[in-house]
Formats: sequence, C-alpha cells, structure tokens
Amino acid sequence: MYEIMNYEGWPDCVRLYNEGVEVIAATVIGCRILRAGFINGQNFFYLSPEDAGKTGGDDWRIYGGHRLWHAPEAIPRSYYPDNRPVEYFLRDNTLTLRQEREETTGIIKEMEIVLHPSANELTITHRLINKNLWPVSLSPWAISAMAPGGLAIVPQEPFGEGDEYLLPARPLILWSYARMQDPRWFWGNEYILGAQDPNENSEQKIGVLNKQGWCAYSLNGELFLKRFSYAPGRQYPDFNSNNEIYINRHFLEIETLGPMEDIAPGEAVAHTEHWLISKATSDNVEEVIGRQILPMTQSFL
Repeated sequence: MYEIMNYEGWPDCVRLYNEGVEVIAATVIGCRILRAGFINGQNFFYLSPEDAGKTGGDDWRIYGGHRLWHAPEAIPRSYYPDNRPVEYFLRDNTLTLRQEREETTGIIKEMEIVLHPSANELTITHRLINKNLWPVSLSPWAISAMAPGGLAIVPQEPFGEGDEYLLPARPLILWSYARMQDPRWFWGNEYILGAQDPNENSEQKIGVLNKQGWCAYSLNGELFLKRFSYAPGRQYPDFNSNNEIYINRHFLEIETLGPMEDIAPGEAVAHTEHWLISKATSDNVEEVIGRQILPMTQSFL
C-alpha cells in the first residue's frame, strides 16, 4: 500500500506501508529514503534539523536518511548536490526513484524500493547509470544515516587456529582520523561494535571486507538488519572494503558498497540491500545477536 504525503517539511513524499512497517521516500530532493521503522514507532534514520524541508540551490546538504553515492569518495565528484526533484514510478508495493543526470559526472542514480506485502522486510536496489560517452570506473555505495544513541554490529570472520589458518581472514581498514582506543568501539572476537554517542565530538570511520554479508543497528529495543552480497575475487573500494561504519556526534552511518565496475556508456551497475526490522527480545547484545540477528540473516526474500 502507498500514499502521497508531506513529511518533515517536504511535499510529495511517498509512503510505502504494510500492517507492520513503513518507509517514506522523498521525491523533491534526489534518491533518498527519509524514514524506516514500525508504524507509529521511532525512525531508524537521522534527519538533519537544519536541512528539514529545504530544496534547490547548489550547496550539498547532508539531509540524512538513506542515500545512494558512488565510490571511491572524492570532492567534488561524490558531493553532487541532490537538491532537485526526481522521477518516480509506483507499482503495487514497489517505488522506483530516478535522479536526473548529474551535470559534473554524467551519472544517473536510481533506487528501487520493494516492501514485502506482509513481513517487515524490504529490498533496496541501487543503480548507477553511465550517461557519458566514455566508460567510468565506480562502485555503488549505499549509505544509511542512523538515528543517534544506537549500536552498530559488524560480524568478525569465524575464529580459527592451527595449520589450516595460516593466511589472513580479511582486511580491517582504518581512516586517518580513526582512533582504536576510542570508547565508542568494542573490538570483540566475534563482532565489532560501534556506538553512537552524542557526547563524543570526534569523527570515526572503519571499513571491513564483510564476507558474512550482514550488519545491524540496535536502537531503543529495536533492530535494523542489512543483508548484502559479497563477491569473492572482486575488488572493492577503500583497500577492499564492502562495509563501512562512520560515526560523529549527530549520527552513525552504516554503509555498504558493491565491487568496482567499469561501466560502459549507456550501461548500469546495481547493488542490493535487504532490510529487516524487528523488536529486540533482550537488552543483552550477545543474546540478541545469537537468538535473533543470526536467525534473521537467513530469513530474507
């Protein structure tokens, strides 16, 4: 089901909903999901208060929510302002958003949002379409700015000892401003945890090659789980990272990336995330991971 509505000052937003959950997407500020969560519940996404309801202009704005970029990050390429309306198409439980061709990059961004008719599940397909006369090398980059006060959960590779485990398991990538001793990080044997704390002012960012294909965000007794693919043997951006966590004092970003692709003129590349929203059955993080999150990673469309 869907309806057209105003949301947080933006007109003509599209709300997709079933009996349990809803998503609200903007149509006047690029390919962007503004809200995801239970009906009448909290919004899992952060929205920038100073940007609420704004449109137009040539300045890039964070806005918040869930957006599509192309990697690797670079200024000005990555920061093309998505301040203008998009085309959108509705069909049953599917919403497709298509942004206009970026004048400086020649790329068209497209986001297809499919809400399961009855389950708390969504499939988000992110596409980059090359409208240049020459090939470009890019990676589709899906970025969710999560609401403050939550905890990101990233799985480690399975632990192993002995002669069968002589080679490294995966890369862990650190940005120059990442501090290993920062209290927001917990470096566990099975999981890396990243906490969003409004009282910590510094920025943090890490990346991993996530072969397990999932990460999660725990917020006020509710869970937001992402599933995504890992392509063995393919090269990813940022020293081979397909899952990144960025933290500042306002929000925490859960980011996933597709492999680097040489996109021919007129062709497209896609990257898909599967989302699942649920209530947490315990306040204990290890219990929630073992009893809820791990089983949920097997339950997608």
